[in-house]
Amino acid sequence: MLLTSASAWAAEMKIGFVDTDRILRESAPAQKAGKKLEKEFDLRRQELQRLSAQGKNLQAQMDRPGVSESDRKAKERDLIRLNQDFQRMQRELNEDLNTRRNEELAGIQERVNGAIQQIANNEKYDLILQEAAWRNPRIDITDKVLRLLSEK
Repeated sequence: MLLTSASAWAAEMKIGFVDTDRILRESAPAQKAGKKLEKEFDLRRQELQRLSAQGKNLQAQMDRPGVSESDRKAKERDLIRLNQDFQRMQRELNEDLNTRRNEELAGIQERVNGAIQQIANNEKYDLILQEAAWRNPRIDITDKVLRLLSEK
C-alpha cells in the first residue's frame, strides 16, 4: 500500500530540468557578459601582444651575426626583464579575468535562478533540477529559460 501511494505521488509530480551549461553558452546575458569582458580586457591583451613582439624582436637582434658580446649580454638582460614583465602581466591578466568572469557568472546565475523560479511558479513545477547524470528530453525546460532570459 505504501508503494502504491508513493508511485501515485510520483506520478503527480511535475519535474523539469535546465541545462546550466547551455544557458551559460547561449543565453543573452551570458553572451553580453562575454562581450563585456572581451572589451574590458582587450587593451591588456594588446599590451601582452606588444611585449611578445618586442621579445621576438630582441631575440632576432641577438641572433644576428656580428653582434658584439657586450651588446648580446645587454640584450639578454633586456629579454630576461621583458620575459619577467610578460609573465607577470599575463598572470595578473588571467587572475583579473577569472575574478571578473566569476563575478559575471554569479550575476547570470542569479538571473537564471530567478527565471527558473518564475517558470516553476507559473507552470506549477514541483521540482526543477540543474544537474543530472541523465534526463529525459521531455522534461528539459532550458528553451523556456532561454526565452525568458532574452525577454528581460
